[in-house]
Amino acid sequence: MRNGSGGCFINIFIIITYTLSITAMLCLVQILRGPTHFDRLVGLNLMVANITAIIVVLAVYYNHLVYLDVALVYAMLGFISVIAISKYLTGRELHR
Repeated sequence: MRNGSGGCFINIFIIITYTLSITAMLCLVQILRGPTHFDRLVGLNLMVANITAIIVVLAVYYNHLVYLDVALVYAMLGFISVIAISKYLTGRELHR
């Protein structure tokens, strides 16, 4: 898009989306490179949070507010999966 002065207008939503995408890629590097399973789990948790934020930013940018529900469900599933994986790695049962 262009503004009235003829210069290139960079939308703040695009900048936020690219920044969150870069941090999600850094989290992917941490997942692949992490020395322990718990480091990989922290990277996975951060990646879920980044992708949730990307979904929210794009939902607001494109004015499709139904994707906010998708982001909420994605965040809940990510939280539950991190809890389940961490309990599995520590050897505890899920129902305690």
